[in-house]
Amino acid sequence: MPLNQLTLSLQFARFDHVAGHRAVLPRHKVARWIRHALAVDAEITVRIVDAEEGQRLNREFRHKDYATNVLTFDYQQDPTAVADLVLCAPVVEREAREQNKTLEEHYAHLLVHGTLHAQGWDHETSEQDAEEMESYETAIMEELGFADPYAR
Repeated sequence: MPLNQLTLSLQFARFDHVAGHRAVLPRHKVARWIRHALAVDAEITVRIVDAEEGQRLNREFRHKDYATNVLTFDYQQDPTAVADLVLCAPVVEREAREQNKTLEEHYAHLLVHGTLHAQGWDHETSEQDAEEMESYETAIMEELGFADPYAR
């Protein structure tokens, strides 16, 4: 099955330990993970941020005053998905440690998760939607060679 076209911008904000995160997020891997979650062509910017920027964006756009793992800003879904995915490095690192996952594995899952949101998938509207999204994420992650992200 041919993969959809992707225009990718990968950005790293300045923060402590950026080198460790940059090392597990080479452009070719990020593109591969996102492409496997695409049902349409896409233009996606991925930005890796510190806790301060993550909290500010979550507070400003979701009215929740804490840094979260991934924020998806979807601007267009058809015919091309256009979105920004903002991942908060300290939160991703902490969650990976708590879930006994590698940093790479957790980033891959969150990028798949955010890419699905960018295409209209939603896990907050109903239990059925959440189950369908989790099932699809699991299938994508297994296709990429990772374990079921919800099995732990």
